[in-house]
Amino acid sequence: MIRVLIAEDLHMLRRALVALIELEPDIVVVAEVGNGGEIVAKAEETRPDVAVLDIDLPGKDGISAAAALHTAVPNCRTLILTSLSRPGNLRRAVEAHASGFLLKDIEPDRLIAAIRALARGERVVDPTLAMAALEPAAPTLTARELQVLRLAAEGEEAAQIAARLYLSAGTVRNYLTTVVTKLDARNRVDAMRIAREAGWI
Repeated sequence: MIRVLIAEDLHMLRRALVALIELEPDIVVVAEVGNGGEIVAKAEETRPDVAVLDIDLPGKDGISAAAALHTAVPNCRTLILTSLSRPGNLRRAVEAHASGFLLKDIEPDRLIAAIRALARGERVVDPTLAMAALEPAAPTLTARELQVLRLAAEGEEAAQIAARLYLSAGTVRNYLTTVVTKLDARNRVDAMRIAREAGWI
């Protein structure tokens, strides 16, 4: 029996996913959550074989949760199921050790097949996004610059980012200024918008 965890913040969609999956004789939903911050604890409690995660979740986004799951419950395979069809999100998901990435407009049978494939240890990726993800990633932004920009986009001030990353506030501001220049953005807010639309953060 394949054990599945569902993480989706829209209650009606989450219940529809649960109902669809539980029609299958070899798959059972052992947990469902609506907040990304609950995923790891619930997975540690229920030990699913596959976690089906939305990206845009309150508390913790699905890609960050996939990375945390890989550490906390390494035998659990992660399928990102999202409406955010950005190649950058696929790249981030792969870096977070997700085993699958599909869009929410897929046929129900394909979702079920994907869950079974992941449980067998296979990978499943939307083919159109896979091709697009082969295009160049963020233009010359370093890992540190992306990290600083991601934290700034989450609402953290320079001093808070500095404390988290063991940097000075001045260094953080310098990183953000560099990012604005590299992305040819008008300001930091515009840089965050560009990065979000590209799926880099």
